[in-house]
Amino acid sequence: MRPQLKKFIEQIGKDAIAIVPAAHEVTRSYDIEFKFHQDPDFYYLTGFPEPDAIAVIAPSNKKNPYQLFVRPRDPKMETWYGRREGTDGAMKNYGADKALSIEKFPSELAKMINGHEKLYYRFGVDNKLDGQILQYLSAQRFRRLKTAYPPHTIIDPITLIHEMRLHKTPEEIKLMQKSADIAADAHILAMKKTRPGMNESQIESLMEAYMRDRGATGVAYNSIIGGGANACILHYVENNAPLKDGDLLLIDAGAQYKGYASDITRTFPVGGRFTKAQREVYDIVLDAEIKCLEATRAGTTIKERQKLSIELLTEGMKELGLLKGKTKDLIRKKAYEKYYMHGVGHYLGLDVHDAGRYFSDQAAKDSRPFAAGMVLTVEPGIYVPPDAKDAPAKYRGIGVRIEDDVLVTESGNVNLTAKVPKHAEEIEELMNAGKAKST
Repeated sequence: MRPQLKKFIEQIGKDAIAIVPAAHEVTRSYDIEFKFHQDPDFYYLTGFPEPDAIAVIAPSNKKNPYQLFVRPRDPKMETWYGRREGTDGAMKNYGADKALSIEKFPSELAKMINGHEKLYYRFGVDNKLDGQILQYLSAQRFRRLKTAYPPHTIIDPITLIHEMRLHKTPEEIKLMQKSADIAADAHILAMKKTRPGMNESQIESLMEAYMRDRGATGVAYNSIIGGGANACILHYVENNAPLKDGDLLLIDAGAQYKGYASDITRTFPVGGRFTKAQREVYDIVLDAEIKCLEATRAGTTIKERQKLSIELLTEGMKELGLLKGKTKDLIRKKAYEKYYMHGVGHYLGLDVHDAGRYFSDQAAKDSRPFAAGMVLTVEPGIYVPPDAKDAPAKYRGIGVRIEDDVLVTESGNVNLTAKVPKHAEEIEELMNAGKAKST
């Protein structure tokens, strides 16, 4: 049994039953589907990779506390769409105590739920399954069967699962380090290979092919490959513009490895050398990134780190002449949002913007402190749009973001993506060494 599932069973208690569905395939158009991506919460508990499955977890069932309902083996369907684990594979390869065909779930539902005080289930995600569960509950209330004991409390399991996902196990950390290493090496490769005259799309394909070659199942999110002023578009994904000498290239790309995401951003000069203006912006962002990374440790709160990033970048914007006035006034008026409009980081795990509360349970305004086992990104940035008339002309069209993935530990933190150069001199040395070897 997976450690995550074992812990979940311990936490829901013997008087409860949990029903957790897998994701379904999604149609792209006509009879073509998007590439399947498993529901992260279902995957976290079960590790089962196929669609249209349902996990039923009942601690009081001593013989079969963990059941999986899965698609049956079907030679015809497997010829068209690929092999299935079936019921035997669900038990042998994924630890289910019992596995049945998914077609049997409706007829088994009443028998499984009856007698449990609590039902852990999230409504509003799977409409078909919602209907089956509601039909069962309504039937019991309507008939008023004195021999039936449906759950009298329904609890959304996501709060519990997401809190578990927030604190990574040693096994998860190993997978996240592997994901980070794959993405880090892809970023290093991009720095070595980028040349003026190439297209953003070439860098994208180069990195993504490399990540797949290293064992990643794909990218963790749509890669952002923004040259020049495209770097000022936070979620730029067209990735189809030519790369010009004298411009910067912002790359925000991560790998997906055995379900776990990495998320790295580096900004570097297409021609291998920063201009004076680019370096001035870059060094301010780098200083903020390093200090915010240092602050990503147990006890520091989400709000404290965000406040630090705003203070550092606002001061930097004043140095550059992007903002004028007293720092406190500029922060109070949120003047910095013209050039820095996002948070300094987010949780990372099975999702690139991973599960977990950013505030404590006591009050919505009470920002929670970091704790050992959390993995977060650190990603400050400055983006000066090309049409920013109030900005000095030399900075217009410059966008810089630097991002690392950081594991909080008992004694401090570990930068999972430290191998990717981020000091300007290191970047220039790497890029120009590559040029020397290729000539």
